[in-house]
Amino acid sequence: MDDKKFASPKTNSRRTVFDGNKFLRVEYHEVEWPNGQVVDDWAWIVTPDYVNVVPETEDGRLVCFRQVKYAVDGPSLAVVGGYKESAEEPLVAAKRELREEAGYEADEWISLGSYPVDGNRGVGKGHFFLARKARYVGKTASDDLEEQEALILSRAEVQDALLRGEFKLMPWAAAMALALLRLST
Repeated sequence: MDDKKFASPKTNSRRTVFDGNKFLRVEYHEVEWPNGQVVDDWAWIVTPDYVNVVPETEDGRLVCFRQVKYAVDGPSLAVVGGYKESAEEPLVAAKRELREEAGYEADEWISLGSYPVDGNRGVGKGHFFLARKARYVGKTASDDLEEQEALILSRAEVQDALLRGEFKLMPWAAAMALALLRLST
């Protein structure tokens, strides 16, 4: 694909219309498109970037959770994850979240990519990682509100769960699918 023939729109200005807290801000941008069209009320949503981590144990199994989330109907399988601090590098956040949420550390880290949540409205960016040779090092220190159950599943069990839709949030399903794809190469 020839990226040079695609020009990006330009942000001329921005104004905040709602500032809720560190988790949500809404802005209107004045956006100028390559064809000269200007949209003066382009809604933009600012949320923190986050990380998702798929830990693979030393014996080749995958660590995940069964948990509930406020916006999800019923329990879901989930990967390790959380918001990164504003100045924190994604890999540093991923290592911190793996230790805090799961009690694991890993020797080998593979980036599975960084992806905007919404290509037109912002909503932060997800940074996905595969943590290989993960080993349990001690009790978790998570401050999450949700109850969760740690699971250690084979690749086949995870693949079956993905196909059954048991990872109910798109980023969790995407991170796990990317990890399985990476592990199969």
